Amino acid sequence: MKAKKFYQQLYFQVIIAIIAGILLGRFYPEIGEKMKPLGDGFIKLVKMIIAPVIFITLTLGIAHMTDLKKVGRIAVKAMIYFFTFSTLALIIGLVVGNILQPGAGLNINPATLSGDVSEYQQKAHESTLTGFIMNIIPETLFSPLVGENILQVLLVAILMGVALVLTKEKSHKVTEFLQNLSTPVFKIVHMLMKLAPIGAFGAMAFTIGKYGLHSVLNLIFLVGTFYITSILFIVLILGAVAWYNGFNVFKLMYYLKEELLLVLGTSSSESALPGIMEKLEKAGCSKAIVGLVVPTGYSFNLDGTNIYMTLASLFIAQALNIHLPIDKQIMLLLVAMLSSKGAAGVTGAGFVTLAATLAVVPEIPIAGMTLILGIDKFMSECRALTNVIGNSVATVVVANWEKQLDKKQLHYCLDHPNEIEKKLEV
Repeated sequence: MKAKKFYQQLYFQVIIAIIAGILLGRFYPEIGEKMKPLGDGFIKLVKMIIAPVIFITLTLGIAHMTDLKKVGRIAVKAMIYFFTFSTLALIIGLVVGNILQPGAGLNINPATLSGDVSEYQQKAHESTLTGFIMNIIPETLFSPLVGENILQVLLVAILMGVALVLTKEKSHKVTEFLQNLSTPVFKIVHMLMKLAPIGAFGAMAFTIGKYGLHSVLNLIFLVGTFYITSILFIVLILGAVAWYNGFNVFKLMYYLKEELLLVLGTSSSESALPGIMEKLEKAGCSKAIVGLVVPTGYSFNLDGTNIYMTLASLFIAQALNIHLPIDKQIMLLLVAMLSSKGAAGVTGAGFVTLAATLAVVPEIPIAGMTLILGIDKFMSECRALTNVIGNSVATVVVANWEKQLDKKQLHYCLDHPNEIEKKLEV
């Protein structure tokens, strides 16, 4: 197969699009703001295909398993992994916030705060445990396929997969149909990915045009602290986990470079979900593991969001000269652990979970969120990237634990990423 020229590679086109978007937003901000529909339109196109991709992948993965106990075991192991590393991310955010103290010295009077965070307060208030559970149950069996609630799609896919296993003698034609349907569905994914540079250009031009690079300078220390903390988490924590399980986290990131650049350009982790699922399956993870772990992780394994939550909470307290003793910080950590799970699946989960956390910790006024409202957009890329990398590592690790990982295939893919890219596009 003839190798593509570098300028024909999707990742190169996305990089150029991101740079072009930054330049347009910086020098022609009014035009940059008008590019918003390009980014929004691309993300809507990708969201359109997410539900079918998850449903087909997970349903077929379960349908091809003979032992249903394995499905439950996979889910339990995935949740143990999610809980462990999400909590670790919260602790790391707390530790770094105490050491570097990015909010110290701002000396802001809480009475001078202005800005509307009521939308996030309302969403946080609605994120009760009962509401969360009820929200997982769809209106009808097929309504999740035309909605955007990932957890509802997971529930229906698991039920359908289990039903196909229990009735396999009579329902093999249904399984065969879904298998055949997966080919055109993933072809649609590849077709949509051709538009990724346009989406990344529009999203980046709008962000820089609306918020401006200057708006981040006065809070650059917080943004820098968050980025450095996230990088250290990926390199040291996820790197060690990957090494222990026999693969290199840097090679995995390079293998997923197109998807990660897409996340960087659009600030949306969902934009990369179909591609991530296909590539991880190609890299030797079983269909059932990919179908269950990746979408569930998008709601429960938010490493980047968790680092952000404790770091942002401490930043607000420090900026307002509010001293938080260690017992209050432990309380903050415990509340964040619960609120991060309670807001799973909620759009804008980063700010919603922060609102939910501050609402239960009275020492920090929730109005303090206005301090980071303007720069939140600049941190959302890093949140999304860390979340996606964390979920990708989790999928490979759980597949390895379950002995449903073809290690030879994994290493081949990680060592020859460009060859796999060409094969996927055929």
